[in-house]
Amino acid sequence: MSNTHPTPAELGILRVLWQLESATVREVHEELSKSDPVGYTTVLKQLQIMHRKGSVARDTSKRSHVYRATEEMERTQRSLLSDLIERAFGGSALSLVVQALSDASVSEEELQSIRALIDAQEGVESSS
Repeated sequence: MSNTHPTPAELGILRVLWQLESATVREVHEELSKSDPVGYTTVLKQLQIMHRKGSVARDTSKRSHVYRATEEMERTQRSLLSDLIERAFGGSALSLVVQALSDASVSEEELQSIRALIDAQEGVESSS
């Protein structure tokens, strides 16, 4: 993937490709259109641009080209999160977490999962 972060449209396409592992333009278009109507030619053009940038690979061995993401989802998420923490929260992960947890839409189940992650991290640190 290039040194720049994906645009919102590119990120939407990448999410589909991460979910499906690989897909034709039509399959990507169908998935994206479930949540937000988008033109087929728009998706095709975006995938062509992403291919030139190196963020997707294209298999041309079949009649319909099949695309797949070239970057792992976790790596892209970490990169985007690091950038967000730096730009919006002055480098403070604590500020990010405080803002995220102050959102009333955080469910009890999500809070329990967060607690379990913190407990697991503390266990790793104390055994080091």
